[in-house]
Amino acid sequence: MTEYGRGRGPEPWHPEDPLYGDQGWTGHQTQQGQAPYADPHQGYPQEQQYQQQYPEQQQYMQQPQYEQQRYEQQQYEQQPQYEQQPYAQQGQYQQYPQEQAYAPQVPQAPQQPVYDSQGWDTGQGQYAVPAPADPYAGADPYAQQAVAGYPGEAPDLYATAEAYPPPQPPGRRHLEPEPAEQEDESDGALLAGGGRDGDGEEPAGGGRRGGRSKGGEPKRRSGAACLISSLVIVGLLGGGGYYGYNAIKDRFATAADYVGEGTDESVDVEIPKGASLAEMGRILKKLGVVASVEAFTQAAGANEKGKSIQAGVYPLKKRMSAASAVEFMTDPTKLNVITVPEGMRNVDVYKAIDKRLGKQEGTTQELAKREAKNLGLPAWANSNPKIMDPLEGFLYPARYDLKKDSTPDSVLKQMVKNATEKYAALGIEGKAKELGLDNPLQVVTVASLLNAEGMNHDDFTKMSEVIYNRLKKTNDVTNQKLEFDSTINYLKGTSNINVSRTEARTLDHAYNTYFYKGLPPGPIGNPGDDAVNATLNPDKGGWMFFVSVDGNKTTFTKTFAEHEKLVAEFNERQAQKNGG
Repeated sequence: MTEYGRGRGPEPWHPEDPLYGDQGWTGHQTQQGQAPYADPHQGYPQEQQYQQQYPEQQQYMQQPQYEQQRYEQQQYEQQPQYEQQPYAQQGQYQQYPQEQAYAPQVPQAPQQPVYDSQGWDTGQGQYAVPAPADPYAGADPYAQQAVAGYPGEAPDLYATAEAYPPPQPPGRRHLEPEPAEQEDESDGALLAGGGRDGDGEEPAGGGRRGGRSKGGEPKRRSGAACLISSLVIVGLLGGGGYYGYNAIKDRFATAADYVGEGTDESVDVEIPKGASLAEMGRILKKLGVVASVEAFTQAAGANEKGKSIQAGVYPLKKRMSAASAVEFMTDPTKLNVITVPEGMRNVDVYKAIDKRLGKQEGTTQELAKREAKNLGLPAWANSNPKIMDPLEGFLYPARYDLKKDSTPDSVLKQMVKNATEKYAALGIEGKAKELGLDNPLQVVTVASLLNAEGMNHDDFTKMSEVIYNRLKKTNDVTNQKLEFDSTINYLKGTSNINVSRTEARTLDHAYNTYFYKGLPPGPIGNPGDDAVNATLNPDKGGWMFFVSVDGNKTTFTKTFAEHEKLVAEFNERQAQKNGG
């Protein structure tokens, strides 16, 4: 049988089978090299006839290893002729391609009969027994046909009505074309077309490759299966083409972009901290500022400041070119933020808030005076009724991002909160007494004086030493007066370097440190971290005086004589500058 098979029982070969071969087309002989259908262990009388028909095989019979077989043959020649086994029964031994008679053996003497466990002679002795009964007998109409034959003649298995037609010579054979396939509308037909049923069982029909269904009808392919397969293929091709097109477009196509600096319609764009250029581009595109993310990222990459865009709120216009948007956002002054530098006075902070929020000038300052107690100041603030501005020193220097819903009230509260948290972290409440100060507010006041007079950290630490030395009761040089020009500028709202000594000594004001001893009632600005730290950690160098002769470098002295010399040098320099 071929690997395709017709059923569970053995059946004769049909010449239309493409693996049947052309040799022995009459159906009575096997292909050359295959074993005869008879049991190789039985010594049939037809073997003599086989030898006569194939004299070229005599050389095998003349070898020593076949002595035993010839001896057995002589024994059977004296006995009646056996009836040849049916063709189907003989075919069951085709699975043994090697014959015992052809296997190389060592010459041996005739053996006594050998019996198996059931008492049957195995054929390995001097007597042979018929082949065992076919276990599949009765399973198929072609199996176990009792056809008598003559010695040397095989039975004709093509004589019955149910058998295949007689074989034809090789040159006259024409295979019958397969019947036309029919459409099967059943769901089970999805698995048809392979010679096996969908459940994995062998078909009950003949041994043709296409197989037959159990009902005798040919397998039919489903039109639904073809339709589904086509749709799947079209979907895969369509999806792949779409993504492939987008990939090529994104890589080689020019990014969409607007032209010009935008329309008259503006929009506030908030860029969060840590946002990448792509994230910025998505925010801008969503708000209608730029046409595409790609155009924005390309423009930012082409701009040398493109990677320095800061977080914050930008008042941008809609439909701007990507290059215009990048140029606008790389200018820090365009940010919708308020930056409070170290030492900045409250009056200037109020003006900045009004400008950024689009309020009338004076709106924030009026709110600060009216709601000072409701903006979150610490309990130790506002201890002196002579303070000009209760919020002075509590609008902490930092950058504040303004949002769409920002108001003067919300901005002031955020600034006060930052200052309160920073002062608490530095521990100014506990260190005030250690420094000889009355309360934490005086710590902030000293720090504000340092920011107003000094220019760097070295100046701050030495100036704090000057303040503490002049506040001492043993100070008989300035009689506990600070004599800082910055206090006069604060009360007057000016920033003059040259302060009239006559005015300074005659102006009666609580913030005039030339007129009153000790510190002013409150801070004169908003000190930064550096100034506060210098206030808490003075230089302790014994400094009493300082002056900046050239306006760039501050010189510190311990005696009044050294200080007068530097003051004379400073006055001469100023006279030359004004006269020239």
